[in-house]
Amino acid sequence: MKNKSVGIVKTEYCTFAQPPHELPLECGRALGPVTLAYETYGELNNEKSNAILVCHALSGDAHAAGRYHQTDKNSGWWDNMIGPQKALDTAKYFVICSNVIGGCRGSTGPASIDPKTNKPYALEFPLITIADMVNAQKHLIDYLGIKKLLSVIGGSMGGMQALQWAASYPEYVASLIPIATALKHSSQQIAFDEVGRQAIMADPLWNNGDYYGKSNPERGLSVARMIGHITYMSDTSMEEKFSRRLREKNYSFKFETDFEVEGYLRYRGENFVKRFDANSYLYITKAMDYFDLSEDKLFPHGGSIGARFLVISFKSDWLYPSYQSQEIARQLKIRGVDATYCEINSTYGHDAFLLEAEEEARLVTHFLNKTYRILT
Repeated sequence: MKNKSVGIVKTEYCTFAQPPHELPLECGRALGPVTLAYETYGELNNEKSNAILVCHALSGDAHAAGRYHQTDKNSGWWDNMIGPQKALDTAKYFVICSNVIGGCRGSTGPASIDPKTNKPYALEFPLITIADMVNAQKHLIDYLGIKKLLSVIGGSMGGMQALQWAASYPEYVASLIPIATALKHSSQQIAFDEVGRQAIMADPLWNNGDYYGKSNPERGLSVARMIGHITYMSDTSMEEKFSRRLREKNYSFKFETDFEVEGYLRYRGENFVKRFDANSYLYITKAMDYFDLSEDKLFPHGGSIGARFLVISFKSDWLYPSYQSQEIARQLKIRGVDATYCEINSTYGHDAFLLEAEEEARLVTHFLNKTYRILT
């Protein structure tokens, strides 16, 4: 895979659902106005038939590829998959990535100003679902003038959004690539999310969500991220990366960071609080827990899906184990959908969808090439 980049990029914004035409939500409330932060890479062709929507995971955002300036040290979260001659080839495709509603990276969420009070929404922000996120994305796609997406792709929560596109707007997608995801959360997955939420809400500085303009509940959010990060790795990857290596030669015999893995988790937690909002973490994890397209829900009203599917899982992923992806493929096959299932033999755990670029790219490249040929 060539080491090429989309170069310097910028975040753009789309605002819609101005009152009295607010976005209706599954909870029974409505939200408006709504702003989505998004980035695009590549060029939309004259037929507007080469658009691919990339959906991000829990802690992701719209910045999926490229850099913001020449000295920017951090490229987008999926830069190894998006760019010229990469899996999502920007010389061929027009790639879109937007930050979900409920987020904190430019899209409307709990930290946004409520126009009714001129204060941050905080916990007055309505509970949202994955379907609400996708309905908001549909407004963005309409705004861009795209009638049908060539593909919707994403890992983890991004895979949930891809599946929701199939359920909510099957006629608007030609193909879907859900990666390391599930039709619904298991009790174990809900349990991990709840522990993270409780860590945040136990922080005295959380103040029932009313901390904007005050001290942020950094400790609680940091612990939530540490818990989450453990689930993203595998036993093998943690052993290879850390084993029982000490930071110093001997034990401190104090409650300090004796082991390298302890220091790593604290580092991850401390960096996460610099870019993420604690309330957004609560809202987004709850949306993931509410998500359920099991049984007949993927095919509302007994309908079917004409889109092609590539379902990918990773052997060492114990947070979203392969049996959940296999169930997606089984449901699709039962309905006669053109679906391919692939399990990649990786030791990276759930993080493999971000790290296992070579094998993942090979599968995605072949699948998209065939889909594009079929359509053109």
